[in-house]
Amino acid sequence: GSWTILQLVEALGFCLENTDPRTRGRGIQLLSQVLLECHSLLQEKEVLHLVLFYENRLQDHHLLIPSVLQGLRALSLCEVLAPGLAVSVLKAIFQEVHVQSLLQQDRYTVYSIITNFMATREEGEGTDARTTLGLLGLGERLAFSCSERSVALLGESWEGLWGPFVEELFEVTSCYFPIDFTPPPNDPHGIQREDLILSLRAVLASTPQFAEFLLPLLIEKMDSDLQSAKLDSLQTLTACCAIYGQKELQEFLPSLWSSLRREVFQTASEKVEAECLSALHALSACLSRSVLSSDAEDRLDSFLSSILQDCRHHLCEPDMKLVWPSAKLLQAAASASLRSYHRLTHSILPLLLEQYNKHSQSSQRRTILEMLLGFLELQQKWGHVEEDESALLSLQETVCSVVFSALTDPSVQLQLVGIRALTVLGSLQGFLSPSDLELVVDHLVRLALHEEDSQSSEAAMEAAGSLAPVYPKVFSGRMVPRLGEELQSGRTDSLAKGLISGIGRCLQALAAVSTHTSIVRETVPVLLQHLRNVQKGNTAEVVSVCQSLHRVALQCQQDAEGCWYYHQTVVPCLLAMAVQASSHPLVSKVLLEEEVLTAMVPVISAATTHLSPELAAQSVSHVVPLFLDGEVSFLPQNSFPCSFQPFEVCGIMVVVIPQQERLLRELLALSCSCSCPFTATTASKCFAGLVNKHPAGQQLDEILQLAVNRMEPGLTEGPHRTQALILLLWVTKALVLRYHPLSSHLTDKLLGLLSDVELGPIAADGFSLLMAESPDVLHKGCHADVRIMFRQRFFTDNVPKLVEGFHGAGADVKANYLKSLSHVLNHLPKPVLVTELPTLLSLLLEALSCSDRVVQLSTLSCLQPLLLEAPQIMSLHIDTLVTKFLSLASSPAMVCALLSAPHTLLLCPTVVVLQLLPYKARVIRALAKPLDDKKRLVRKEAVAARGEWFLVGSPGR
Repeated sequence: GSWTILQLVEALGFCLENTDPRTRGRGIQLLSQVLLECHSLLQEKEVLHLVLFYENRLQDHHLLIPSVLQGLRALSLCEVLAPGLAVSVLKAIFQEVHVQSLLQQDRYTVYSIITNFMATREEGEGTDARTTLGLLGLGERLAFSCSERSVALLGESWEGLWGPFVEELFEVTSCYFPIDFTPPPNDPHGIQREDLILSLRAVLASTPQFAEFLLPLLIEKMDSDLQSAKLDSLQTLTACCAIYGQKELQEFLPSLWSSLRREVFQTASEKVEAECLSALHALSACLSRSVLSSDAEDRLDSFLSSILQDCRHHLCEPDMKLVWPSAKLLQAAASASLRSYHRLTHSILPLLLEQYNKHSQSSQRRTILEMLLGFLELQQKWGHVEEDESALLSLQETVCSVVFSALTDPSVQLQLVGIRALTVLGSLQGFLSPSDLELVVDHLVRLALHEEDSQSSEAAMEAAGSLAPVYPKVFSGRMVPRLGEELQSGRTDSLAKGLISGIGRCLQALAAVSTHTSIVRETVPVLLQHLRNVQKGNTAEVVSVCQSLHRVALQCQQDAEGCWYYHQTVVPCLLAMAVQASSHPLVSKVLLEEEVLTAMVPVISAATTHLSPELAAQSVSHVVPLFLDGEVSFLPQNSFPCSFQPFEVCGIMVVVIPQQERLLRELLALSCSCSCPFTATTASKCFAGLVNKHPAGQQLDEILQLAVNRMEPGLTEGPHRTQALILLLWVTKALVLRYHPLSSHLTDKLLGLLSDVELGPIAADGFSLLMAESPDVLHKGCHADVRIMFRQRFFTDNVPKLVEGFHGAGADVKANYLKSLSHVLNHLPKPVLVTELPTLLSLLLEALSCSDRVVQLSTLSCLQPLLLEAPQIMSLHIDTLVTKFLSLASSPAMVCALLSAPHTLLLCPTVVVLQLLPYKARVIRALAKPLDDKKRLVRKEAVAARGEWFLVGSPGR
């Protein structure tokens, strides 16, 4: 801002006018560097004079050309460039400089100038034939490797320029098709083959004017033996169809169809087949959207006729050899537009239905029904069935008959396809009649409850869940009562095998169908009544009911009305039953068992987390007094024989509820002094969840200080040391997640407990709790305060302390430090783990010798990514690694864990072959023993590992 560009030029006058070309070059170089930094500050008049100066310098000595081009590149970025100057610069470059003889960096500068002009100048402003030919002369492969955007813009911008030069432009770009480029090692530009392919494709598919030259080239390359050429050609054809019309395609349609058909019928490559189908879809879509004149031929109709002629007869062949390729081609064309769908289905659907009834084998019927299903799904894509056009509606009775027959076939695989077809038919508005819908429900109930194979049963339940929102009245009026009757009768289907009884299937079906609010209002009372009836029974049945209720809760979460109904119906009922079981001496205590209470937690959580703030506050106004004061008046059937005192009863589950000081104090007392470990742990979780979300301030500080004062004496001595440690772990996690300052103090407490003989192992396992995702509390789903990268921060702050503690610990507690370290490392993101592990490698190798199996397994999990991604580091410790791995593989207790996934790679060579060769024979001999292991998985992984070692040192390895 202190000098003008004119003053700079005057100051450089001695250099710019010097007779020595090197001195002139240095002057121009400095001027160009200044312009690159401050081009945005130049005035229009200054730019004009600079352009004229630089154009004149293009005639100077060849040593000056690179610096001159840099100056022109700076000027090409100026927004105040006067009209006509861009063309003037290009003319000067093409006239005075032989671009293709320049160094690569200087050619790149020229392409950058062109790119800048195209991005900022009006289309084709003042460009004449000479400039156009000059641009065409730049067509070379470095236009892609250095500046692919400049070539792409040749086709996108200035399209009006090309007129008589279309073929020339096509020639200078298409000669590189298909791209055959492998980036050199350590390429500083980072250009990949895919980048060049996409850039060239953008040029070739930029204008319909290339069609007459490009389509024959694509057809030729489709017939190539190179798969890469086939794929590139097919993808380019698909891209071109987005801008082509019927006029561009009509001459080449027969050849294109012939090539596509041959590839689909003959290729063994799924990639080629998929691209062929995509190209066929694009061709049909292009023809479908072409606007026709009144006397023009409909090329779509003739094109689809060719497809039908070549594919239809394959659907009727007895060996069904080309059935699937033909069906895929037909479906690809039919999916392009509603017009093409109607044209093909009028011919294909009757044929498929005829073939289904003609064949009697289940496998053949399944194949035909799967093809029919493909066309049905296309109808689903186009939406409402039009009576006057749809072939499907005219075949309604036959289609339903075929699908219903598949549902009663003994073949499970045919049943599964039939269920999928039934789901699609049900989604087509107006297709199924009322009597058909009743039959649909009957079939689904039969399959869900009485079908022997669990696959059919589960598929039927899923189908019921998909169709229930479409026909809520039918399912609530016909399916739910039938399921309720089955449940009430308690009848168990003798065909149902394994762990799922008839009642269990009823419960699952009731949950699966609860996908609409009106149906939820019918199913929830049935489930709750069954829960009341079975609470005196076995634990497994009660857990099954809770699992079904949980599924219903999850399905209600996105519907405000259904969510609130579920919450106000289910939550009070569950609380009432639990309160009654805890306070009534004659009531069964099944609901107080740990397994049942654990199953009830997600039900209440799922019913609560998606409530609006207003409804949540209304719910809390009832629930909080229940736990603080034993207020049971809002509970259904609240005739309890004695007062309910929840914090004096160790069998009752504590529910996560909002922050209140009194509640926190009660939870704190319960977590430290209760003799029931389950209740104490649950109270600790609840306390931690509330602390995590508690606003910062004096009240939180007081609560935390109170917690510390309760925990520290409890950890030192007394009968509740374990409970105090559990509370410490959960409170630490709550504070670590939110970056609370006290978290460091509490973490240090845990580190100190690692040297405690009694609590050390529990504290070591607690580091997994600190780092892992908690399934019930302290996760984002329950609105916990979770800061990003808390694991990385915990690692940075505490791993050095763990390492220091390990080195200073006695032999009897060293395993605790190793276990803690492995838990922390196992939960780090892999990129961070690979970066940090080398510094801890010696410690991890020592951990492999630890007698604790958990430590060994955790350490193996830590080492796996390092083996795969940093073999050069592992090669420094190859002798130690092989020795320790073979020692573990010979241990009966460890062989399965070591050889089974994901640890199988630990025995596979991932480092330099020359370093592995000395160990080859030894490893192969050692791995022979697991080949005779009684477990199939161990034998399988041992074979894989041993096979890899046999190949060490072989050619190509």
